[in-house]
Amino acid sequence: MDIIQLLPDSVANQIAAGEVIQRPASVIKELVENAIDAGAKTVKVLVVDAGRTSIQVIDDGCGMSETDARLSFERHATSKIRKADDLFALHTMGFRGEALASIAAVAQVTLQTRRAEDELGTRITLEGSRVTSQEPVACAVGSSFCVENLFFNVPARRKFLKSNTTEMSNINQTFERIVLVYPQISFILYNNGQETMNLPATSLRQRIMDVFGKKINQTLLPLDTATTLCQITGFVGKPESARKKGAKQFFFVNGRYMKHPYFHKAVQQAFERLIASGDQVPYFIYFDVNPEDIDVNIHPVKTEIKFENEQAIWQILMATVRDAVGKFSGVTEIDFDVEGRPDIPVYNPDALFDAKQPTIEIDSSYNPFKCTPSDEPQYLDKPSRASSGSSHGTRGGGIPSSSLGLGDYKPRQTQGWESLYSPTAINIDDTQEDGNIFSSMLNDYEDEQMPLLNRGHEHLQYSGKYIVTQVENGLMFTDQYRADVRILFEYYMHSLATRTSSTQKILFPEVVQFPPSYSPYLSTAIGEMCSLGFEISEEGNGSYSVSGIPAGLDGLDAVTLVNELVSAVVEYGSDVKSEINSFLALQLAERAATPYGEILSQEQMESLIERLLQCENSRYTPDGKTITVVLGEKEIEQRF
Repeated sequence: MDIIQLLPDSVANQIAAGEVIQRPASVIKELVENAIDAGAKTVKVLVVDAGRTSIQVIDDGCGMSETDARLSFERHATSKIRKADDLFALHTMGFRGEALASIAAVAQVTLQTRRAEDELGTRITLEGSRVTSQEPVACAVGSSFCVENLFFNVPARRKFLKSNTTEMSNINQTFERIVLVYPQISFILYNNGQETMNLPATSLRQRIMDVFGKKINQTLLPLDTATTLCQITGFVGKPESARKKGAKQFFFVNGRYMKHPYFHKAVQQAFERLIASGDQVPYFIYFDVNPEDIDVNIHPVKTEIKFENEQAIWQILMATVRDAVGKFSGVTEIDFDVEGRPDIPVYNPDALFDAKQPTIEIDSSYNPFKCTPSDEPQYLDKPSRASSGSSHGTRGGGIPSSSLGLGDYKPRQTQGWESLYSPTAINIDDTQEDGNIFSSMLNDYEDEQMPLLNRGHEHLQYSGKYIVTQVENGLMFTDQYRADVRILFEYYMHSLATRTSSTQKILFPEVVQFPPSYSPYLSTAIGEMCSLGFEISEEGNGSYSVSGIPAGLDGLDAVTLVNELVSAVVEYGSDVKSEINSFLALQLAERAATPYGEILSQEQMESLIERLLQCENSRYTPDGKTITVVLGEKEIEQRF
């Protein structure tokens, strides 16, 4: 008996839909791309319940005839290509002919379409790949697709859809990737009847500003390079626009969004030594390449693209970005505000002969190492975020602090240093019984230096990063920055749980603007941040006014801090509220913790170690990094 059977078309379409239609955002991507290929000048997208209930895409493109409307839902039916060679000369977004068939296989679809030369259009209804009705109808020129009850016949796939917030964020992200390629087309997006994005036809730079806010315009550097291999245009951010999270980064090739880690590395390398390690710069880079030199038919979602001359384009991209940054850095600003400034004379080469050589007087009796008690160096008080008088310092508003004031810290004066340099200090012929010619000098030096480690209640700060403490079984090395991160993290987590925090007002409130793709997360993120001590109020159109930040975060840029915190929430997701609190608390703790290089007094180090040992986990930071390392007594002895 034969066991191999040909699958029915409905089953084959469902299998194909599993690759092409992964979530509601996939439906919008395919339908909007079809509208663009149809020559539409205006595209409207209406979403209900993040696409679970319905998705409607309306365009004013060329429309379809009655026969084409019916045939468009057949598998591998397309108007984009005719033969296999056309795959290597693509000028359209779609080409496989799988999208509409896959959508119709897992949803209830209604299509209304009409061509300009037809008096009546066509209305066709499908359910699970099966045509339920087809009739003539009066409608506008173009096409209107209505997709309802997505995955109604695939309950497992519908069950594993994320929350409405997450799915809407994916829709916004997909929408951004399309609208950034076609600024000449007008796009409108509605969510549950409310307009969330209205983008009129405009220039590319203005389209970027419409999507991500006007402030981004100040940070964009233009790119424009034409070679025989490719043409590169677009914009890249200035070095000061770099941030840890939330940087907007887009690659497009021949009008198609793509992900390309190799090219991303070229951009990052162009900013080498200009931005901090781990920071990301925004960029919107467009490649125009001969279609024969790329292959987009690699993955159903078409975001992975293979380049024939990948390494050469990498070099061109890096040189283009470096050139743009170099031009920006080399531009001299003209300063017209010269009132009250000294008048610098014009260069006169004849006046050089009148110049006199300066003389230098040297006081040979001055000894910089010789000082009396009255000459003891005085240290200016360094601005600190808290007082160093208490062993348990607090940051402003009750936030734990590492008490970073220098206070009365003064370096110890070594007595009798002149003897170390006297001619008789080292006598090669004067050997000791143990055969060590330096023993007498070292014994004198040990009396001054070693008691710091012998007394267990004192600490030694090494390299401005580590605190060395004598413990029962050896020496404990503590990373001062990571220790403070752990202490502050637990404080912020407690503050979130009890909703108690103090706020420090900003003298001049600052405005921060978020892209539409952040809108599903903003209410949750802003609410959590306000509970931490932020004062943020909505201004409309994605803009928020920041008038206060948690006390103890002096010196931090409020706009950058809020941007990075919201971006972190968007990247992480918002399904579990406690996890969001943990992430926000860690972000705040990392920015407020004791930085490397701060000189700590004995009281400050004592306070830091005591508060660290009181934490729930004193060995590791919240993200798993080691805080303390103990060098055991046996290991020390073995090394000797």
